[in-house]
Amino acid sequence: MITGDVVHAAVAATAITPEEAHAGVDAPHCGAIVGFSGVVRDHDGGRAVTSLSYSAHPSAERIIREVAEEIAARHDGIRIWVAHRVGPLEIGEQALVAAVGAAHRGEAFRACSDLVDLVKERVPIWKEQFFTDGTVEWVGVGA
Repeated sequence: MITGDVVHAAVAATAITPEEAHAGVDAPHCGAIVGFSGVVRDHDGGRAVTSLSYSAHPSAERIIREVAEEIAARHDGIRIWVAHRVGPLEIGEQALVAAVGAAHRGEAFRACSDLVDLVKERVPIWKEQFFTDGTVEWVGVGA
């Protein structure tokens, strides 16, 4: 049984980019590279957002790697790069970056979608949103 390869899975306190993710999964056998960038937006639920801050449970790094390994085991021959930021982020910054390299686009799209869904579902990272009206809201706490 051939399985995929996790080339990077991390929780990052510094900037992450789609370019580094794509470069990380590039390989001669990969005819497709599919990426995802979760970018900090300026609104949520009809309210204007000024910035975010992400906090992670100490297990987050281990769990993001486990998630990546689970996806790699489901999709033969893929290469995975995934990272989620923690700390303060401004509008337009990358919060979650993922890339999957595969021989064919269908497999790359499926694996990348599965990867992002499971990271958001399982990895214990919480978002604190700061709104223009001065209020603050936590997202994902207790979920």
